[in-house]
Amino acid sequence: MKYAVIYLIMINIVGLIIIYKDKEYAKNRQWRIKESTIFLTALLFGSPGVFLGMKKFRHKTKHWQFTLFIPLIFIIQVALIYYLYYKL
Repeated sequence: MKYAVIYLIMINIVGLIIIYKDKEYAKNRQWRIKESTIFLTALLFGSPGVFLGMKKFRHKTKHWQFTLFIPLIFIIQVALIYYLYYKL
């Protein structure tokens, strides 16, 4: 359980950093982080960090894929964690 919490904290920090770095790359017209990498980070339980980064840095908020699927991924993950923790 302890390792799961540490993992969740770390993957969400990674998600936050990825959004921040992609925003910086966009401002400086540099190579960007792939959208698939951002979604993969969210799918690996980093969706709260990615979502927080989107809001905090105002990045990817006009892309419907991000505004729809990142919160949806988070909701599914919360339901999955609830199920695994309380039902098994």
